[in-house]
Amino acid sequence: MKRSRGVDEETPRQNGSAGRRKGEQQQHDGDGGGCSFSPADLQDDDSDPGLRREIRSKYRDLINSVQQNREDMLSPSNNRLTEVLEEANKLFKDVRQAREAALDAQLLVVATDLGKEKATQLFAEGTAFDPTAFAEHLLSFMGINRLEDGEGEQQNGHGADGYLPQDAWERVARRAECCFRTAPSFHYMMGSFHAEPPPPKQRIERQRKAPSKEAKRIMPTQLKKMEDSHHEATEKEVERILGYLKSYYQDDPTSPISYYEFVIDPNSFSRTVENIFHTSFLIRDGLARMYLDNAKLPCIAPIEEGEVEAGGTCARKQCIVSFSPKIWKELIDAFDIRDTMIQPPNVQSE
Repeated sequence: MKRSRGVDEETPRQNGSAGRRKGEQQQHDGDGGGCSFSPADLQDDDSDPGLRREIRSKYRDLINSVQQNREDMLSPSNNRLTEVLEEANKLFKDVRQAREAALDAQLLVVATDLGKEKATQLFAEGTAFDPTAFAEHLLSFMGINRLEDGEGEQQNGHGADGYLPQDAWERVARRAECCFRTAPSFHYMMGSFHAEPPPPKQRIERQRKAPSKEAKRIMPTQLKKMEDSHHEATEKEVERILGYLKSYYQDDPTSPISYYEFVIDPNSFSRTVENIFHTSFLIRDGLARMYLDNAKLPCIAPIEEGEVEAGGTCARKQCIVSFSPKIWKELIDAFDIRDTMIQPPNVQSE
């Protein structure tokens, strides 16, 4: 069902020369006496089924022509594709319906694919190198003279069909000079760099310097004196601690002597460690023994002179205990130690 439009309504947009002709005619009539086309006049072209069928038929013929003559149109010398596009432009001026526009779009797609393939072939042919054509262009640039006689044959040489001037190669050199104006390449002044590692050097062992006769004679004597003096000091300290142990034991043989109360000095941690160290020699040499009392606490007692030999032959057990300032303070508080049982050597001498 068609709807009529008034004079003041906007006329539908029409493509091509027909639309332009109607617009011009409408403007001319409006300027003259205010006349306008009737709706029937505006739809004359759209309502003509014969014209519509003719346009669609021409579009189909063009599409079939492009598809059937595809191989011929790919030839560089064939201009049939250009003619098809020009005919399509003429038909597009009278396109009014969607079916016609769809056929136009289909033709455009087919023509675009064909043009793309044709351009690819032209590009591939253009990149191919033709030695004969290159030589011909080079000779023309060098100024070959194909009409010169053979007088200059001895000087300049000649080709198959002509002779070159004297400055022929100079022209080529001047033209190629701009293409090779580059920075010099990097190179080593002392030759090329070899990545191979250098051969390993032979290791020369240094001979140890033999000590002089004086060093041989003096150094062992000094070490021997130091060892003797240290050994003598240790023996004296062990004998002194043994004397303290015997005196405490003789005062009350029935009362056990607590090991911690005997060796701990509440005023000096270092003296306590020295006492433990020297007391261990008494146990090792069989001059004293350690045992546990009823409370499972370690006690120490001297061995009588008649029992020294028997004690020396019995099996002994050794152990290593850790001793720190924290443990030293805890033992002092636990046994309530106020004074040391082993007096330092300087106090005894005084």
